[in-house]
Amino acid sequence: MKYLSVPAAMLVVFTMAGCNDTAPKETQTVPQDSVTATNDFVPIFDGKTFTGWDGDTSFWHIENGVLTGLETKDHQLKSNTFMIWKGGEPSDFEFKAEYRISADGNSGVQYRSEMVKDVPYGLKGYQADIDGADTYTGQNYEERGRGFLAMRGQIATIPANEKPVITGSLGNPDSLKQKIKANDWNEIHLVIKGNHMLHYINGVLMSETTDNDTTNRKSKGLIGLQLHVAPSMKVEYKNIQLKQ
Repeated sequence: MKYLSVPAAMLVVFTMAGCNDTAPKETQTVPQDSVTATNDFVPIFDGKTFTGWDGDTSFWHIENGVLTGLETKDHQLKSNTFMIWKGGEPSDFEFKAEYRISADGNSGVQYRSEMVKDVPYGLKGYQADIDGADTYTGQNYEERGRGFLAMRGQIATIPANEKPVITGSLGNPDSLKQKIKANDWNEIHLVIKGNHMLHYINGVLMSETTDNDTTNRKSKGLIGLQLHVAPSMKVEYKNIQLKQ
């Protein structure tokens, strides 16, 4: 998730400015993809071992079939760390998992990402954001990159070397927040096709991003699960599936 918080006033300016811009014509936003059936999804976590995954196992463990990231006041991170799937660098795909996160937690599903030099298990790239307070859950954030791409409730298009342009709305972000269960299991579902990215929580579309920035966008890369620097937190993932 984010490294720097963005003041509310800046977000208002960002949104208003985006609404007044004209969306670039390079790539039109395609219609919203429907949530597809699960019968073509393949499990990528066996619930028992780290087979196919790589990360700092002093912070990650497997508990009752659940991949768990844990940070305590006596064992804290110096930089964000990721449990990284080693099965490839998907381009177009769908990803599904169930997650549960503590109230003070900060996490996310990283995708189309690359390793960060000199940062053990560090990734940079697109992220489907998750946090325990559900301030940012569902948004599209680029870790160690361009930052906020589409906040919850936004349909955004990203021109070349410019800030995102808000081209539509998926609903009030506070109303969408009500679809997310606090301190309970939720389902995250990502539909990633070409330069078009859809983030769903519990079957509800939370953000939609079309990336026309041919210089900075990524067409493929690693998938990872984030454990963010915090005084303490816990995040859990299970039923992790992928369809390519």
